[in-house]
Amino acid sequence: MTDIPGVDLAVLAAWMDGRDLGDGPIEQPELIAGGTQNVLLRFRRSAREYVLRRPPVHKRANSDETMRREARALGAIAGTDVPHPALIAAEHDPEVLGASFYLMEPVDGFNATLGLLGAYATEASWQHEMGLSMADAIAALSRVDHVAVGLGDLGKFEGWAERQVGRWRKQLDSYSELPGYPGPDLPGVDRVGEWLDAHRPRDVRAGIMHGDFHFANVLMRPDRPGLAAIVDWELVTIGDPLLDLGHLLATWPVTTGPGVTLHAPGLPTHDEVIARYGAASGRPLDELPWYRVLACYRLGLILEGTHARACAGMAPKEIGDQLHAHTVSLLQQALDLIA
Repeated sequence: MTDIPGVDLAVLAAWMDGRDLGDGPIEQPELIAGGTQNVLLRFRRSAREYVLRRPPVHKRANSDETMRREARALGAIAGTDVPHPALIAAEHDPEVLGASFYLMEPVDGFNATLGLLGAYATEASWQHEMGLSMADAIAALSRVDHVAVGLGDLGKFEGWAERQVGRWRKQLDSYSELPGYPGPDLPGVDRVGEWLDAHRPRDVRAGIMHGDFHFANVLMRPDRPGLAAIVDWELVTIGDPLLDLGHLLATWPVTTGPGVTLHAPGLPTHDEVIARYGAASGRPLDELPWYRVLACYRLGLILEGTHARACAGMAPKEIGDQLHAHTVSLLQQALDLIA
């Protein structure tokens, strides 16, 4: 493979030369399929393996800044016990490859939502530990002192809880600007937003928040049950890390229907995951219901955007319909939590 959209291998090799990252040609380039449109390229050079990550060829307005934030966050958590791909080098200037990009170490792991491997598919104990390792990973992230690792300015935390409903409602309202979108048909969306505003938590604590934590955004270890790395750090910011737990619970795998599907009957219950996170993070969980409801609201309104773009002919209709159904399901989950 020599024709890789968004990656000129000769330019990349010259850039690596300037950083003493091997020599000679780039060998065995292979695109990695992922859950996003970002370009992921695995390759070898001088007997070392690398993974390059850059935005899609047709970038969004904030794509370069997103890559810079990802690389910054990965570099900052190096040396912590957060499972993550190790950052090797980053390029902020989009002129080199047409976009900001970074290189990271490959991770020996697999995406469970694409199929369970080995004992994960047959052993309930492996499935159970896999689920608990999800809680362990975000608990480890919550323990990182974001100021000490240089991420104190990654996001504005003052007024964070107060901004949430307005922030995501504004995004939902913006979809009406897309031609063909009839407007949101989302039962309960107003009621959930009103509940969130009326029940804001009193004890909000700043920390690093992955922002999109679920089973499709992690890699599992092949050799023993557990998580190898958290990936796809596009939404990393400073917020209250309890929202990562809320997001995990909101997207907990189901066997059928909208959402993350995964046939693993040995997975722990919600209560087990919550207890594991509480013990590992040391954070009080008295107000966790608010974070769970917010996670449903926030994710649902984000997913509705793809439905709106599908109505405008900018995304496949079947994907738009699927994500709209997921949004409706998430809002119903929120309504059940506040009933």
